[in-house]
Amino acid sequence: MSKKILWIAIPVILIIFLFVGMRGLYNNMVTQDESVKKAWSDVENQYQRRLDLIPNLVNTVKEYATHERETLEGVVNARARATQTTVNPENLTEESMRQFQQTQSELSSALSRLMVVVERYPDLKANESFRVLQAQLEGTENRIAVERRRFNEVAQQYNTYIRSFPNTIFAGMFGFQPKAYFAADAGAERAPVVDFS
Repeated sequence: MSKKILWIAIPVILIIFLFVGMRGLYNNMVTQDESVKKAWSDVENQYQRRLDLIPNLVNTVKEYATHERETLEGVVNARARATQTTVNPENLTEESMRQFQQTQSELSSALSRLMVVVERYPDLKANESFRVLQAQLEGTENRIAVERRRFNEVAQQYNTYIRSFPNTIFAGMFGFQPKAYFAADAGAERAPVVDFS
């Protein structure tokens, strides 16, 4: 009778250990997946802060630079495209990240052109409202860079975890997919050319 109990007890114990181990793996994957989603939300929050500053900046510049309509419209249009491009944190693929980065890069480029225009208007550069908005925008750009770096770190931890053995087996079974990273903009590897002539 004791051998019969032993033959029943061993598989039951193995099933319990397997269940507890799978539960721990699954819960850890869920925790790390949620960390990626939170990090993505922090990135979006900083991009939204930038989007919220732009109308005030454009209106302030518009008062001084009325004949710079094309540049101002470029900023407004780039902002509109950026607000329409969203990424679902459940589906952080390379393609969705590339599209998001492209629209954000277009907005950054339009803002850069606006700042070049501002150089032609000393009264605008001296305007207190403009200086405050410009400082807030610069601070926001720094925050965006920090949050993008944090997102990449969290995504890397998650990706490493789900790709490690034996986690990769269970990640596939439970539908956990790798998350895409923020990449440097095209041409970022080349130093800008500075010409003082």
